Amino acid sequence: MPSKSQPLVSVIIPCYNHARYVQDCIQSVIDQTYTNIELIIIDDGSKDNSIAKIQEMLSACKERFVRFEFRYRPNQGLSSTLNEALEWCKGDFVSPIASDDQMLSKKIELQIPYMLENEECVAIFGGINQIDDSNNIVRTLSKKARKYEFSSIAKLKYFLQAPTQLIRMKDLINIGGYNPEYRIEDWYSYLVLTQSGKYIYLMQDIVCNYRRHEDNNSKNMELMLEKITILNNIGLDKEQISKYNPYVLLSIASDLSVDYKKKAIIFWLKTLCSNPIILLDKKMWLISLKIMIPKKVLWRNR
Repeated sequence: MPSKSQPLVSVIIPCYNHARYVQDCIQSVIDQTYTNIELIIIDDGSKDNSIAKIQEMLSACKERFVRFEFRYRPNQGLSSTLNEALEWCKGDFVSPIASDDQMLSKKIELQIPYMLENEECVAIFGGINQIDDSNNIVRTLSKKARKYEFSSIAKLKYFLQAPTQLIRMKDLINIGGYNPEYRIEDWYSYLVLTQSGKYIYLMQDIVCNYRRHEDNNSKNMELMLEKITILNNIGLDKEQISKYNPYVLLSIASDLSVDYKKKAIIFWLKTLCSNPIILLDKKMWLISLKIMIPKKVLWRNR
C-alpha cells in the first residue's frame, strides 16, 4: 500500500530505435524492489521494430505498475517526448531513463529515503556500470557522496550520470519541464533546477547500467557550442557569465580533444584569454595533456 515512505514515482522511458535493448530496460523497471511506481513509455517515431518489442511486454507492465501508459507517434525529439510524458505523470518524483539503459533493482528504493529527508534537494543521482551491447560490464564509475550546487554545475565540475536521475516532480514542473530549444536538455535542467539555491545530491551507490556506444560522445560542434548559448540564456548577469564562460570554453576543448585536436587547441587558448587565472585550475593542464596524447592511445585506455 502507498504510504508517506513510498510516494509515487513516475518512470519515463522515451524510446527511439532501440528494439535490441528496450525490453531489458523495461524489465529493469519491472524488477524494482520499490513497489509504488507508474510507468509511461513513449516511442518517438522509431524506424526499427521497437514498437513490436514494447508491445510484447504490455501485459507484464499492466500487471506490475499502479498506472501504465504506452504511446507511439512520429518523431518529435527527446525534450518534447519527456514533456509529453510529464503531462501524464502523477508522481511526486520522476525518473527518466533511456531505452537502452537499465536500472539496478534497488535504484529507486535507495534514492527515495534521502529525497524524503532533504527538501532542499531537487534531484539525486548515483554511480553506474558501463555495459556493452551484450550487457557485459565494461567498467564501473562512482564517486564519493556529495552535493552539487549551481556553481559546480555551471563550471561543469560534476559527476551526474543521466540514467541514475530521480528528480522532485514539483521542482521540475516549476522550471517548465524540459526546454525543447536545447539538445543538451540535461545540463540546462540541472542549471535551472539549482539556480534558486537548491542542490543536487550524488550518492556513491551503483544504481544503473549505462550502455556505452561510440556515438554516445557527441562529435557535433553545434551541440558543443550550445553550452555557450545556454549559459547566456538562463538569466545570469554579465559578471556571472564572465565567471562561468571560461569553464564552458574549457569543456568544449575537452570534448574536442580526442578527435579534433587543432580545434581543441583553439578553445583551450580561448579559455586562457577569457580568464588567465584559470591556469591555476588543474583541469586546464589535464586537458592540455589530453590534447597532446595521440587519439589511438586515448581510445586504448577508455
